[in-house]
Amino acid sequence: MWTNPGSSASLVAENVTGVWRCDPAPGHQRGGMAACLRLDWLGLGLILTMVAPSLCQGCPQRCECVPQLRSVACPHKSLTSIPEGIPNETRLLDLSQNRLRWIEHGDLDPYSQLEEVDLSDNIISVLEPNAFSSLRDLRVLQLRGNQLKLVPMGAFSRLANLTTLDLSENKIVILLDFTFQDLCSLRHLEVGDNDLVYISNKAFIGLLGLQELTIERCNLTSISGQSLSYLRNLVTLRLRHLSIPTLEDQNFRKLASLRGLEIDHWSFLEYISPLSFQGLNLSWLSITYTNITSVPSASFRNLAHLTSLNLSYNSISMLGPWAFRDLVRLKELHLVSTNLVSVELNALSGLRQLRMLNLSGNELLTLEEGAFHSVNSLETLRVDKNPLACDCRLLWILQRRKTINFDGQAPVCASPAEVQGKAFSAFSDSALFDRFTCQKPKIRNRKMQQVTTREGQPVSFLCRAEGDPAPAIFWISPQRRRITSRSSGRITVLPGGTLEIRYAQLTDSGTYICIASNAGGNDTYFATLTVKGLPLDAVAMANRSYYAGDLNDTNQNDTRVFLKFTLDLKTILVSTAMGCITFLGVVLFCFLLLFVWSRGRGQHKNHFSVEYSFRKADGPSAGGGQGGARKFNMKMI
Repeated sequence: MWTNPGSSASLVAENVTGVWRCDPAPGHQRGGMAACLRLDWLGLGLILTMVAPSLCQGCPQRCECVPQLRSVACPHKSLTSIPEGIPNETRLLDLSQNRLRWIEHGDLDPYSQLEEVDLSDNIISVLEPNAFSSLRDLRVLQLRGNQLKLVPMGAFSRLANLTTLDLSENKIVILLDFTFQDLCSLRHLEVGDNDLVYISNKAFIGLLGLQELTIERCNLTSISGQSLSYLRNLVTLRLRHLSIPTLEDQNFRKLASLRGLEIDHWSFLEYISPLSFQGLNLSWLSITYTNITSVPSASFRNLAHLTSLNLSYNSISMLGPWAFRDLVRLKELHLVSTNLVSVELNALSGLRQLRMLNLSGNELLTLEEGAFHSVNSLETLRVDKNPLACDCRLLWILQRRKTINFDGQAPVCASPAEVQGKAFSAFSDSALFDRFTCQKPKIRNRKMQQVTTREGQPVSFLCRAEGDPAPAIFWISPQRRRITSRSSGRITVLPGGTLEIRYAQLTDSGTYICIASNAGGNDTYFATLTVKGLPLDAVAMANRSYYAGDLNDTNQNDTRVFLKFTLDLKTILVSTAMGCITFLGVVLFCFLLLFVWSRGRGQHKNHFSVEYSFRKADGPSAGGGQGGARKFNMKMI
């Protein structure tokens, strides 16, 4: 064993300066020869030589020990059990990369002063309850890279001082209720790289002090908001390499202390609910390597305190206007390698405090100043590795190239040909306005288009324009509505700028304005449409018409006739009135009959008779007597 403090060896080891102080013996005066002995360096070396073997006599074979740190390290020694001879005072024990199969209750009882135990990369498949219960001072426990399939309740009992636990790279299938209930001081928990398919709702009960949780490379298909709700003091949550297709409402609703959330490599994630982050007060959010195709603007509505956002490595091809309108405190925005093609005007409006913007590795031809709320707060800009067209749209960057930090990656022109491959920093001030220019749009074929058509007919208006850069074309309807190529429905703008009305209506009549716009300016053009209604005879004919199928249809082997019958409003009203009158007449007659019958009921008996007399025959009756009148009476009481 290592020598205890106070022994001669300990005193010699601690007094390496050459002075050994000792307390005076009882009965002697302080300062006497027996009370203080000065050792010269030769004597100290002799004593160290004598006691050196005793310093190392407690170290197990094949292990390395550091007495000053009270550590024993036996990594990669093919050990199948805990070696004998470990000093009881050991604080750091490293048994990683061995062949240990299990940890039983009592195996570590002799080493109650342990503060850190590393059992990583063994083949441990069983943890018995109370396996570490004697290690009251344990702060770090590494169980990474073993064969654990289940962690039983009580495996970490009495570890009230444990702050770090690593269970990653095992084969754990499920986290049971109350697995960590005694770890009230735990700060960091790693459970990634397992076969997890389910986390029980009460698995995290007891983790009152947990600040950092990592779950990665598991078979989880959903995140249980109920299980996470017990992590009231969680500060950082990392969820990586999961097969979850959606982020549902309020998955993190009770994590009021959460400041950082990482969602990384969710290859099936396509939808983020608008209420996914409700209740959170995040400072940074990272959503990378997913399958989302647009900025989930609605989900950011509750993140007013967010300062850093990373949406890199997603398939986000366009930033529309006001995409980040609710992130008023955002300072850093990363959109690296998202196949971004366009950043539209006002796309970054609302970001008043934006200082760092990283758009590197995309397909951007330009980045206009109009996309920003203000460029005055911008300090760092990354637009390198984009096919930038160096024209007047990028002039604002060139004018600030000496004050904006490009983070060591200066932008390079990809076009036009005369400046291709030239870095922004290489342009002189005098060359800026010569090279970075734009040509105002000009609409070709300005002949006035006046179209008159019948209701239901298709209509199109041409509008072709040229300019540098290529102008964007949109139309303004007579109702002052903007019509673009992204407009869907009956009226839209085709890629070449042609306005298409699939079937005209009376309300479409009026003047349409074509506007061609680029950074150099605008040009306009007018077209007029008059839509007339169908004639009355055509309407009547349409109401009585029938449609026959094409007998020569090559895809039909039989003849199909489609008949269309219509009823006008007058016919429907007359038919309904006649039916109602007939029905009401029958009802009224029944009521009158009942009224007459009920008048005398209960006072005196009333009856009426219907008498019918057979007509007398000309001769005597068949019975030989006189033929009299025979009566048939019907009485109603």
